[in-house]
Amino acid sequence: MLRRLLSLSVALALPVAAGAETLTLYTSQPNADAQATVDAFMAANPDVDVEWVRDGTTNLMARLQTEIAAGDPQPDVLLIADTVTLEGMAQDGHLAAYSSPEAEAYDAALYSADGYYYSTKLITTGIVYNTGAAEVPTSWADLAKPEMNGMVAMPSPLYSGAALIHLATLTGDADLGWDYYEALAANDARAEGGNGGTFKAVAAGEKPYGVLVDFMALRAKADGSPVDFVFPEEGVSYVTEPVAIMKKAEGNAAAQKFVDFLLSEEGQELVVEQGYIPARNGIDSPEGFPSRGEIKLMAFDPAKALADTETNKERFAKVFGVE
Repeated sequence: MLRRLLSLSVALALPVAAGAETLTLYTSQPNADAQATVDAFMAANPDVDVEWVRDGTTNLMARLQTEIAAGDPQPDVLLIADTVTLEGMAQDGHLAAYSSPEAEAYDAALYSADGYYYSTKLITTGIVYNTGAAEVPTSWADLAKPEMNGMVAMPSPLYSGAALIHLATLTGDADLGWDYYEALAANDARAEGGNGGTFKAVAAGEKPYGVLVDFMALRAKADGSPVDFVFPEEGVSYVTEPVAIMKKAEGNAAAQKFVDFLLSEEGQELVVEQGYIPARNGIDSPEGFPSRGEIKLMAFDPAKALADTETNKERFAKVFGVE
């Protein structure tokens, strides 16, 4: 079953050398990105045959937990949406520590100090606005102004993983905290669904302002959609599509090569080609995106966010009056 999930195009384009090692990848990347990632890695490492399974992070983790409970986890490597999920895997003893030589080109906040996972890109959350809006916000605080009552849409942290990380980040900020979310609720901000629904509401002019992941707004802007994007002055929250090696693959040279490739200059240039902000220092952002030096990342602690997950969800539901 797993072998049939390997793309035929990879097999045709990149014949595998006899005796090549097989590496199994579980990823939540979009299909086109996953294919490009596997293609590029196998081109650079023709001695490794990559078989991959793609699904959303929640579904992949449910599948993996079932496999772990049965004593037969399938993947050697994980490449999924967020560090909080991998922090949980690390704490439960399911990940292998690996010290990648590429880590020196990364900010320490972007990888596990113990080497359990490494960020491969930056997907930040900022403010999208309709270009017909009367005011251009510059800060998170602007969205809670009385004059923006009923004008803001945002994804729900009960539905979106990025929104949950955004909640943990902003509520952990000394100047924003839960007071900020209470102000948004009092200001009749709409919090429901995921990033796609928020984008549609703002692009259609239903809501002038929204809380959104960067690439969704900036790609749409480049395609002529009447939207623009702000990186707020307080900074941005972010998810990083981290990579990790499963405990079963500890010491596996092919798995280590995969991690090193994603973190390398070549791997990070691929991230840029796919339209995302690179996590590695010294790599230019895609056209239309600000440079890394222009983006202020807000403080974020994956371990604390993991510990606070249920409490944050419950408090959010209470503040916004949702189930």
